[in-house]
Amino acid sequence: MLELLTGTGLATAAGLNAYIPLMVVGLLARYTHLITLPGPWHWLSNGWVLLILAVLLAIEFVADKIPAVDSVNDVVQTVVRPTAGGMAFAAGSGSQTVTVENPADLFTQKMWIPIVIGVLISLTVHGTKAVARPALNLATVGVAAPIVSTVEDTASVSLSVVAIIVPFLVIFGVALLVWLAVVAARKRRERRAARVLSRK
Repeated sequence: MLELLTGTGLATAAGLNAYIPLMVVGLLARYTHLITLPGPWHWLSNGWVLLILAVLLAIEFVADKIPAVDSVNDVVQTVVRPTAGGMAFAAGSGSQTVTVENPADLFTQKMWIPIVIGVLISLTVHGTKAVARPALNLATVGVAAPIVSTVEDTASVSLSVVAIIVPFLVIFGVALLVWLAVVAARKRRERRAARVLSRK
């Protein structure tokens, strides 16, 4: 159960920012004893891989905070974020962490299963983000882009760390993100309805 929560937290974080959960997993595996990556995912803690992830994260960090550029970036990330989510889910759920000593066989032997689960989770989160962001930019004339992006990055870091150290808190983090998405969708519908009424 905890492995599933760890993977879910990391995959959700990847849906917000592809590189943060991979960086968190790699850095914690390289410099701490909080997570021990399984053999197939040990490369995530390699120095060169971490450097490449840091460069990609820096590009994503800037691009996601510029109105209009963030929407183009979301299109590009449609492949990247789900892929990263699949890798993060598989690596995290198959690892030994401070709360999981022996990951279940499902997550360590049948590697395609956690990858598919992670891809689907990340794709859902990414899709919600990619649809909501243009509407927010339009409604706020682009002012919301850097604020929302910073909140998303903070949420991605928090979810990644919590998923490894205190995985049961992932339930609350994911529930909060779902609630925020529902509220944003409702407000978007209300604004659209108000615009339609104002034209009549």
